[in-house]
Amino acid sequence: MADLWSFIFALIAIVGWIISVAMLFIVPVNRKPSSATAWLLLIFALPYVGLVIFLLIGSPKLSRRRREQQRTVNDTIHKIVLEAQAQPSQQTAPESAILLNPAISARYEPFARLNTNLSYLPVFGGNSIELLPDYPTNLQRIAQEIDCAQKFVHIEYYTLSRDDETECVFAAMERAHRRGARVRVLMDQLGSRPYPQFKGTQAWLSSVGIEQHLVLPLRFFSSNYTRPDLRNHRKIVVIDGRVGFTGSQNLIKRNYFRKDAIYYDELVALTRGPIVAQLAAVFATDWYSETGILLTKQTAPETAVEIGAAGDILCQVLPSGSGFDDENNLKLFTSLIHAARRTLVITNPYFVPDDALTTAITSAAQRGVDVTLINSEVSDQFFVSHAERSYYEQLLKAGVNVYQYQAPILLHSKHITIDDDIAVIGSSNLDIRSFQLNMEVTLICYDPKVVADLRQVEARYLLKSKPVSLPEWEQRSIGEKFFENISRLTAALQ
Repeated sequence: MADLWSFIFALIAIVGWIISVAMLFIVPVNRKPSSATAWLLLIFALPYVGLVIFLLIGSPKLSRRRREQQRTVNDTIHKIVLEAQAQPSQQTAPESAILLNPAISARYEPFARLNTNLSYLPVFGGNSIELLPDYPTNLQRIAQEIDCAQKFVHIEYYTLSRDDETECVFAAMERAHRRGARVRVLMDQLGSRPYPQFKGTQAWLSSVGIEQHLVLPLRFFSSNYTRPDLRNHRKIVVIDGRVGFTGSQNLIKRNYFRKDAIYYDELVALTRGPIVAQLAAVFATDWYSETGILLTKQTAPETAVEIGAAGDILCQVLPSGSGFDDENNLKLFTSLIHAARRTLVITNPYFVPDDALTTAITSAAQRGVDVTLINSEVSDQFFVSHAERSYYEQLLKAGVNVYQYQAPILLHSKHITIDDDIAVIGSSNLDIRSFQLNMEVTLICYDPKVVADLRQVEARYLLKSKPVSLPEWEQRSIGEKFFENISRLTAALQ
């Protein structure tokens, strides 16, 4: 019997080594060295457990079917944009064509070209941008715009809940539906499911007659299986193609039904002008992925809109996520940070950068750029909060000004300002999850006025924040340093 058990243990050990060696040929393929190293360390330490975890969440991409759908939509968008940009030769809508072919300065051209190559969405002119930094007021503004809808209302959120604070938006959706506007709703399944109003929200939408779909529903025993933590993190509202909302705020009450004292501050951008069509295109992509219906003039004639000027701001939308071949948002952020010459302000609640982004930020500070990171003192995610704080010392030593937004408010806003003329506002965190796994949407504004408005928002944040000093930070406890290091390692398992 002893010999049998010895044979079994030896066999287990040998198979474990075979698994580990075999994974050397699989894990590093098209994966960053830091992520591959973390996975291989786990697999070599616990080969059987590591293999199971890798099979479940090892692929950072959506299914092949979903990626093919993304390519189909990209091709459709590219064709539509090219046709619209060619209108001057047809003498049909010269003003619209100019808005879709604006003059772009040499300063902005590299970023515009990069984003266009990544997503097929070029720079559009003639836009207006209004920043909305007040949580309850934002909900009221969305409801007011929905009450003006005549043709369609498209709503997409990572977290969506009909509760006492969001009721104004849902009531406006019902009124729009009853007067004949087509209302379509997308909500991420795992992003919305944990909250107590999830089933009630679905039931209410169905009872009213509003078409709704869950984004990335879990299908474990299906050819369309996708790892469960690939989520749609976008926040988009488009109304009649004339006004759009995007930013960090979800459609849920401000404290997210939490039992502790934490509640959230957010930033939303209200957009008007041709750029709204790009937000509509991102929504249409996700609608097609979940329904198989591409919202075109033929399938959804109410979604056809006329392009007209609403201002003079150059804007561009960049969708990103696991449906794309590239890490779109990471490429944008690193390019912009490397281009900073005077001032760089980063506001983000979840800051766990990869090597490229860390190098870009610290290099900016070391070449004399005034770099500020506004983070939060309180966090709603244990591992993320400790992982991000593991970067503070490196940032502070490089000359980055680090501020923590004071508890109990968690600053959930996600935006970047570069010098005095480029602003980035969106749903994307600065962590590996948002770069590789989550589907995100980012609005880029090439305009000094937008930056000036955003600087005022940043100034209000700083008044509610406390600076982090290097001497004090170096005195944190051994326990804190331990959890930071462990959390930083787990962040690489993507």
